[in-house]
Amino acid sequence: MEYRYLGNSGFKISEITYGNWLTHGSQVENDIATQCVRASLDAGITSFDTADVYANTKAETVLGEALKGQRRESLEIFTKVFGPTGPKGPNDLGLSRKHIMESINGSLTRLQTDYVDLYQAHRFDYETPLEETMQAFADLVRMGKVLYVGVSEWTADQLRAGHELAQDLGFQLISNQPQYSMLWRVIEAEVIPTSAELGISQIVWSPIAQGVLTGKYRAGEQPPEGSRATDEKGGANSIKRFMSDDVLNRVQQLNPIADELGLSMAQLAIAWVLQNDNVATAIVGGSRPEQMHENVKAAGVKIPEELMVRIDEVLGDVVESDPAKTLESSPKTREA
Repeated sequence: MEYRYLGNSGFKISEITYGNWLTHGSQVENDIATQCVRASLDAGITSFDTADVYANTKAETVLGEALKGQRRESLEIFTKVFGPTGPKGPNDLGLSRKHIMESINGSLTRLQTDYVDLYQAHRFDYETPLEETMQAFADLVRMGKVLYVGVSEWTADQLRAGHELAQDLGFQLISNQPQYSMLWRVIEAEVIPTSAELGISQIVWSPIAQGVLTGKYRAGEQPPEGSRATDEKGGANSIKRFMSDDVLNRVQQLNPIADELGLSMAQLAIAWVLQNDNVATAIVGGSRPEQMHENVKAAGVKIPEELMVRIDEVLGDVVESDPAKTLESSPKTREA
């Protein structure tokens, strides 16, 4: 495992982060989840990402149990606030001071820790003044409940505004958590250049495009039993944008490139996002412990420039690169 600084800070995280979206508390049993976390630790992963909204708080509880007994100082625990939790009342979501303050206390209890290393605004809140949100984060940093502050799926303009307010309040925004993969590159045109200028790193999710970049899905064939594309609890819906025959056929053409590098298709996909200097870590989930041991082999891999060019040529126009897609990530209203 290799480690990178997160943003313009002295905080180091592992190049591979274990994430438990769509798995803990929903897709896999708790004992399997614990085995995946332990396998991650054995493989050198020290960074763990979750959110209060995952499985309506259950994912945080499972992660807290799985990490119990580990040396806290040797871990980097990330969680997020924004999405609806609890009974989903009018103040059970968003980035108001009330929701942030109540959410961090719930997250700390479920994660069984006195602080989180990174607390992230899970989306941008159009209905709460940004000053209110950033003041609440500043107060949590001063209380010691949060060490660093990040965001997720913010546009370049939103990052700039948040960065300026954070500086005025005496702390830094050091990270953004966007979707990023060979197939989904919407952050490249605006978000990454702005982030690099401001000292913000990317913590990227879905580097394997919900499993499509593993090559296990083939055009004209039924998805493998038990795969994300067959999961009616949320997985199938999240992956469907990548399931066209054109995309699947082009992904199969990446196999020779992976073979040339001695990598699996999944390892190639993870290594690809880590080639970007602004990416600090790739979030990878797992439903089996052995997946985590395989995924970490992507850390430290250097893909030659000529192969990066070949990847672009193979994928061609199936790549989504419209920066406006980031703007669509955050809901314009907070609905109870």
